[in-house]
Amino acid sequence: MSTTLEIILGITVLIAVSLAVGRLAKLIHLPNVTAYLVAGLLIGPSCLRLLSHETIESFSIITTIALGFIAFSIGGEFKIQNIKRIGGKVITITFFQALTTVFFVDAGLLLLAVFGLTTPAEAIVLGAIATATAPAATLMVVKQYKAKGPVTEALLPVVALDDAIGLMVFAISNSIAMAIHSDAGISVKTILIDPLLEIVISLAVGCVIGVLLAVVVRFFHSRSNKLCLMIVSVFAGVGASIAFDELLGIPLSSLLVCMMIGAAFCNLKDDAVSIMEGSERWTPPLFLLFFAISGAELNLATVVSVGVVGVVYLVTRSAGKWFGAFLGATITKADPNIRKYLGVALLPQAGVAIGMSQIVAATFPDIAGTVTTVVLCATLIYELFGPVLTKIALQKAGEIAKPEKKKKAA
Repeated sequence: MSTTLEIILGITVLIAVSLAVGRLAKLIHLPNVTAYLVAGLLIGPSCLRLLSHETIESFSIITTIALGFIAFSIGGEFKIQNIKRIGGKVITITFFQALTTVFFVDAGLLLLAVFGLTTPAEAIVLGAIATATAPAATLMVVKQYKAKGPVTEALLPVVALDDAIGLMVFAISNSIAMAIHSDAGISVKTILIDPLLEIVISLAVGCVIGVLLAVVVRFFHSRSNKLCLMIVSVFAGVGASIAFDELLGIPLSSLLVCMMIGAAFCNLKDDAVSIMEGSERWTPPLFLLFFAISGAELNLATVVSVGVVGVVYLVTRSAGKWFGAFLGATITKADPNIRKYLGVALLPQAGVAIGMSQIVAATFPDIAGTVTTVVLCATLIYELFGPVLTKIALQKAGEIAKPEKKKKAA
């Protein structure tokens, strides 16, 4: 176990190196997300080894809380008036891109299973994991470049809904894979009722906390007090998720809980947007640490050992995301730019996918090596290049303003 000194020094080094790499990345027009991941990778166990595995493990609370704030911010995008404006299209596009991705990855990997290169259980769980996107990376790119337009308006709700659908698909796929792997029977309870209950209860808990936040915030007027209330609400959401699992044996998704807190709050308070913007003064260093820690956790050795399974996963997931978004946008007659560029902006994958792979590792220890290796390698590639592709897609769509050229002095 790392000492307090090692933890403090580790955080100091992570922030300092991330800021330095971020400054260099800005010179070559790379997103901050990519810079922070590279910084973490450089000082992590795979490269310079300035941080040990034990120290990185001690940062788990930081990543858990960061994901809570990321979900809270995404939930703030779910204003009813915005959903009414583009809601039906967004839901349709989200379902198409998620389920198309599952189909593409499952089909590609099950074909490999015929030749003995993988197993049906591995193929099925990897297909479900493929649905997950990285709301953190997407949100950071959108905020960094102040992107605005139809693609951006569709992107954030799709990313948020995508994880809700992904969690349900994963729960169902995990149950099917378990039945195949153990030759056990598949029941309606394990593949439908349990996953649905997890999502419903998570949303209900988040809604209760969000309503309480909207009520209590009326009694506080200073920015600092409102910021404290938002921090408390996110901590409460994360804590409730852990408590339900550990004390009641009911697994909840902290991502969905915190997302619902933000959604309930933004719809109950007219000035919620300005209040939520206050959290942006507090979260940048938290998000920086989240991405730097994610980079430090990656192991370059996995790239070599992934093989054909990893390549097929990367290709089929990318094709599924793009084609599914294109198909959904075409059916709903969405903006042409949404058809062309939304799928590209959905490629980043990180925390949620890694969390799913950890569940697989606990459930199927004998296939954990392959699944974890493929997911970590994909995370490395998607998180290094995904934010760049998201930026390019938003630029092509004309939703990132070009920096104004400074006028030369006469």
